[in-house]
Amino acid sequence: MDDVPWRKSSRSGSSGGDCVELAGVKDAVAVRDSKDPHGPILVVPRVALRDAIRVVDEGGRPRGDLA
Repeated sequence: MDDVPWRKSSRSGSSGGDCVELAGVKDAVAVRDSKDPHGPILVVPRVALRDAIRVVDEGGRPRGDLA
């Protein structure tokens, strides 16, 4: 995924140590640790990521097997 533009998440900490980078890919969002750009990448469907962020913002817990 070297050919996709990565951007630092607006939710990342300002201290520089807790940075998550995101890249848009077809119907999904790729997530990586900015301190390890050649490390593992998590690819999450856009709908699932949106739902997870909404649940966290609302102070809730995920539903289903992860609850």
